[in-house]
Amino acid sequence: MAETMLERGAGVLMPVSSLPSPYGIGTFGKAAFDFIDALVRAKQKYWQVLPMGPTGYGDSPYAPYSAFAGNPYFIDLEILRQEGLLEQWEIDQVPWGDKADRVDYGCLYNGRFGLLRKAFERSHYREFPEYGEFRTKTIYWLDDYAMYMALKKSTNESGWTDWDEDIRRRKPEALEQVRKELAEDIDYWKFIQFKFWQQWKKVREYAAEKRISIIGDIPLYVAFDSADVWSRQEQFQLDRETQFPAEVAGVPPDAFSETGQLWGNPIYNWAEMLEDGFVWWKERMKTNASLYDVIRIDHFIGITQYFAIPYGEKTAQNGHWRKGPGKELTDAIDEAIREYDAKIIAEDLGVYVPAVQKLLEQTGYPGMKVIEFAFSGDRKNPHLPHCYVPNSVVYGGTHDNETLAGYFRQECRQWWELQYICDYLGVSHIAEVPDRVFRAAYGSVASAAIFQMQDVIGLDNSARMNTPGTFGNNWCWRMLPGQFREDRIEYLAKLTDTFGRE
Repeated sequence: MAETMLERGAGVLMPVSSLPSPYGIGTFGKAAFDFIDALVRAKQKYWQVLPMGPTGYGDSPYAPYSAFAGNPYFIDLEILRQEGLLEQWEIDQVPWGDKADRVDYGCLYNGRFGLLRKAFERSHYREFPEYGEFRTKTIYWLDDYAMYMALKKSTNESGWTDWDEDIRRRKPEALEQVRKELAEDIDYWKFIQFKFWQQWKKVREYAAEKRISIIGDIPLYVAFDSADVWSRQEQFQLDRETQFPAEVAGVPPDAFSETGQLWGNPIYNWAEMLEDGFVWWKERMKTNASLYDVIRIDHFIGITQYFAIPYGEKTAQNGHWRKGPGKELTDAIDEAIREYDAKIIAEDLGVYVPAVQKLLEQTGYPGMKVIEFAFSGDRKNPHLPHCYVPNSVVYGGTHDNETLAGYFRQECRQWWELQYICDYLGVSHIAEVPDRVFRAAYGSVASAAIFQMQDVIGLDNSARMNTPGTFGNNWCWRMLPGQFREDRIEYLAKLTDTFGRE
């Protein structure tokens, strides 16, 4: 169990998309290296990012086009210019949005891919020795992903179930024809992935040199319209005739939602995966272990039991629980990441499930605590710092929560809750609470204490990353240059020193 436990330390949750840059979204450029330097000055050990897959409609990093590929938006244009693949005037003529603190995904979609195409046409990337290494590491998924993206663009962004039937069903002769007709486009998508991999590799190496461990994040499920489902249909519970899911994922009705949550992701064909030894999962985890030092698995509960909803339902009310693969899958995960010495964080939030707790004990994976969930009045609430165990990771809030400044507003809390918060944290006014939450987390026995960058710099809910169940204003927040001020860096460094998290 010792080898699965995170080293005691502290970190910041900062999506790559939220880094400052003049070109509409955060990238793997100078700001990423500057951020690592700032973490070092703040005596942090961890940089946590959100999933880095290629986003589609809705822009959610938790519904990417691939469980393996990287987001083209994160490729730094300045680096491409330095490599002679782009001209500055070409970059400058693209509109990147009107607000420096918000991502305009429409501008990105309309402007960035044309620039990447120019870079592709000017590149001799196949001549780089690194490209051979990249092709070896991506042999399991790259060809299928590149073909999927080329087909998607050639069909006006239609989903794969709308493609010609022979292509939908992956008839060999149809795929061979696609390879010939779309050869240049397929190569273009491979080039994009090579540049993503090449640039992120340098960021990762710099972080390692500075002794910053990077925590990645993967959704348990994949999107139905994805390269994974199209290319590995046997790995998912699909109707053989229609190729649509038989059942989809979600969570049942609860105190927060009378109709539950209908996510719509296809359910894995766990029997097939067990039969082939979880090859897809092993390859997925190897890929992520090559990108990150620690991997957070979102919705970990679904490994022990998952909520399945008949396809076509409008709500989650008529779903039912089914048993998941449990330890057979976590054994496969451990085997896959062992050579990389990577570690796992299990997102075990939500209702208490004994099977999840048992699996965490068996694997040694640390679970999660969230201080925003702590003050319900129950003195044994597991999210209260005095209830933590060493093998856990504490967050002030996650990407799905309000910021600390937004959550701990006096007008939004009941009087008894306000009193308990003030008594527990030792404050006389609610405005003092956010910084006391930092102290409570850093002073706890939890292995790692992670806070969103928005909370580090004290922003309100206008900087919230995601509001579940809403659409159109999520995943957009960006930090402005200079917002991670030296006084906040020094504050984190002092807390780290005070509570032995160096």
